[in-house]
Amino acid sequence: MLHVLNHPLITHKLTIMRKSETGTKDFRQNLDEIAALMAYEICKDLPMKPVEIDTPVAHMKAKELDCEIVLIPILRAGLGLVNGINNLIPTAKVGFIGLYRDEDTLKPHEYFAKFPPTMTMDNTVNMVLDPMLATGGSAIAAIEMIKKRGARNIKLCCLVGAPEGVSAMQQAHPDVDIYLAALDDHLNEKGYIVPGLGDAGDRIFGTK
Repeated sequence: MLHVLNHPLITHKLTIMRKSETGTKDFRQNLDEIAALMAYEICKDLPMKPVEIDTPVAHMKAKELDCEIVLIPILRAGLGLVNGINNLIPTAKVGFIGLYRDEDTLKPHEYFAKFPPTMTMDNTVNMVLDPMLATGGSAIAAIEMIKKRGARNIKLCCLVGAPEGVSAMQQAHPDVDIYLAALDDHLNEKGYIVPGLGDAGDRIFGTK
């Protein structure tokens, strides 16, 4: 299922990030803030369990989270979404997956992977992080590799998506919920999202 989080604060901060004159510092800061706001929405259906606690005033029945959360950024741009979510969910574990595209076959290949053991637990929610969902190739491959390692409950969290990437993801992994801050218009001939925000990795890390 596709979830486009049309929240005024998310939209406002994303507008700042889209501007070509926005520098690395402000780009990162707004990305951290959007990631936290998105996590708030993504986590609204997480399972809870009853607990009994003592407040300074009385004994009471309360609730707390009944799941583990693992963040899995797709290197390198996915790293930009980690801090904002981790600030909101400091107990979340973090795994990593790196992909490169074969120049001849154009197929993605894994070059690095490291995951916490909790990724495969029945009560774990795995959040795959990648700012841009363009063609969907990287996200589709990463999720396939994560599933082969035993991950079950998977959510894909992206900043901006293109209809082409969303459609490809839904066909490849219909069981994975997709969360976007914005669904843009289309991909151009170079595979960039339009209007988009440029190369997210370069703008996060100040590279060209």
